[in-house]
Amino acid sequence: MAEARRTLEGKVALVAGATRGAGRGTAVQLGAQGATVYVTGRSTRGSRSEYDRPETVEETAELVTAAGGQGIAVVADHLVPAQVEALVGRIDAEQGRLDVLVNDIWGGERLFEWDSTVWEHDLDNGLRILRLAVETHAVTSHFALPLMLRTPGGLVVEMTDGTAEYNAANYRVSFFYDLAKSAVLRMAFALGHELGTRGATAVALTPGWLRSEMMLDNFGVGEANWRDALAKVPHFAISETPSYVGRAVAALAADPEVSRWNGQSLSSGQLARVYGFTDLDGSRPDAWRYLVEVQDPGLPADVTGYR
Repeated sequence: MAEARRTLEGKVALVAGATRGAGRGTAVQLGAQGATVYVTGRSTRGSRSEYDRPETVEETAELVTAAGGQGIAVVADHLVPAQVEALVGRIDAEQGRLDVLVNDIWGGERLFEWDSTVWEHDLDNGLRILRLAVETHAVTSHFALPLMLRTPGGLVVEMTDGTAEYNAANYRVSFFYDLAKSAVLRMAFALGHELGTRGATAVALTPGWLRSEMMLDNFGVGEANWRDALAKVPHFAISETPSYVGRAVAALAADPEVSRWNGQSLSSGQLARVYGFTDLDGSRPDAWRYLVEVQDPGLPADVTGYR
């Protein structure tokens, strides 16, 4: 049997914020389709960021290569313009092109406060959330997009939490969290206007309930036994691996008609139905539809028909 064609051979991607979570999952899935993937982060084998987590950007690059691509780790703080400018300069010097940019920088898990008003929320933490979630994306796009636009067909993915439709109707966690995630949605809309007439496409993309490394740790489980957490949090049954949203990005990047999505807000579950990919277990969780139809109305957890 002939080996399946890898759809992103010869393509160059930058996944900004790829140390863990959706960024790592996306980088690996782009690599699995043959792409050269530059992965950035601040946590390295020699120095951890304030997250103080064990995952490193070097590990992500190694996983990309093991999946079939070429992973290249670059330590960068995307709040420092000079570092981002140097990063893009290196990609230009080494590859001469950039086909996919994934703005996945976040870093706010330990900064936001659930159901905390703007006057109750720690102000320094709230403002840092906005810098990490919004300013970093703007800095990265500022330097990376001129390189992307040299080659027609480029794709920018703004990774966020929640679809535009869901976030427009629902208060998300707290003032600063809500503002940060909504701003990223709007960035994709604005970039769609700026890129669409120049041969490139921008979208916002949200995973569902993500089984990131931190989420699994919070529930005291691993990927192998994640269902043990359902005893305490039954709706966690709709959760998905970081690979699922990564496959969504890979499908978009390989789509010759990707411009049909320009400026839109998309989800992993929505795109799985369109492109036919699955999560690692062969299922297709549709978390945002599940939230609206099951979880938010207070119905018992039942993922029948939703994965």
